[in-house]
Amino acid sequence: MILVSRFWTKVFSWGKADAITIYPFIFLKKRIFKDNRQLINHEQIHMRQAVELLIIFFYISYLIEFLFRYLQYRNFHQAYLNISYEREAYANEADFDYLSKRRFWAFLKYLKKQELQ
Repeated sequence: MILVSRFWTKVFSWGKADAITIYPFIFLKKRIFKDNRQLINHEQIHMRQAVELLIIFFYISYLIEFLFRYLQYRNFHQAYLNISYEREAYANEADFDYLSKRRFWAFLKYLKKQELQ
């Protein structure tokens, strides 16, 4: 379910994200983002990741990996971009058929893949 809420995008991303997935919802900062297929696809990839990890383990591992990446890069944005879940979502957000062909736990191949800047 897609909802528009500045509150959730502000609280969980310090106001920096246009959208955020909190299972089973995708929260968008602005109504106009409902028409952004690439952004919605990015968030739907996160939705699939969450389901695969039984939801709670997705959020726990997301936070742990973010903390590890933050210690690694000492930069919030670079740490965020290098979380394996984000790498997968950014790499495939423009492929609108990706979820139909995506393998189970596909994010694992992004754990050691080249870092994003």
